[in-house]
Amino acid sequence: MSIATAAVAASRPRQARAFSAVLRRDLYVTWKELPVFLAQVILQPLFLLFVFGKVLGSLGYTQNGYAELLFPGLLALTAVITGMQTLAFPLVVEFGWTKEIEDRLLAPMSTALVATEKVLFATLRAITATAVMIPVGILVLGSIPWRWSGVPLLVLALVLGSMLGAGLGLVLGTAVVPNRINIVFSLVFTPLLFTGCSQYPWPSLDRLPWFQVVTACNPMTYVSESMRAALVPTVPHIATWVCIVVLLASLCALSAIGVRGFYRRAID
Repeated sequence: MSIATAAVAASRPRQARAFSAVLRRDLYVTWKELPVFLAQVILQPLFLLFVFGKVLGSLGYTQNGYAELLFPGLLALTAVITGMQTLAFPLVVEFGWTKEIEDRLLAPMSTALVATEKVLFATLRAITATAVMIPVGILVLGSIPWRWSGVPLLVLALVLGSMLGAGLGLVLGTAVVPNRINIVFSLVFTPLLFTGCSQYPWPSLDRLPWFQVVTACNPMTYVSESMRAALVPTVPHIATWVCIVVLLASLCALSAIGVRGFYRRAID
């Protein structure tokens, strides 16, 4: 074994310990600020669910069963938006103003692991926020669509959706300058919200083919459709295998762009 190979092998346990310590610190901070975290990530989906699923239904402005169609979409929205918010804003602040990222870059682990820890942390927060929406949905609606046989697909869609949001956050956090993040986030958030099929199934747009094409370009659409396939399979939806393939391809693209941007900002 060469000296270089031995050095790399010896550094792996040290990098793993540093990675674990940084992740534990971030999780501990989130736990200490749990009420603030839940208020930040649940308030908007909660009100969307309450207004569209409860109020409009009670007033007769939506059809019976719309809440069951809406709920999986709001789970997808929570996963993607939470993952994106968790990573984008703090990363812009750390690179632009506080320079806190420098402490992490000086830790005994590679730059790629620093970026990976950020993505993993954002993914875990997104999964937590989305899981909390399940009892919230029961509280607001009285019952939610649920199939135990669909749980494996639901978990897979949840993980992929959370990672997708984290990937979007990594790209935004490394590509946008601090004084533009609010504008850019608004420009990204609004299309994600209204073209991600969180309030309607994709096949129902066949009467608006141009808008159907627009929504097909939004990766969140495939998270929403996957969750509908898991919870309400009787509702027309995009084929599950298509959703998974598109999400995996999107994750690969976002990871490549985000890690490259992270390296660039770290060197700067």
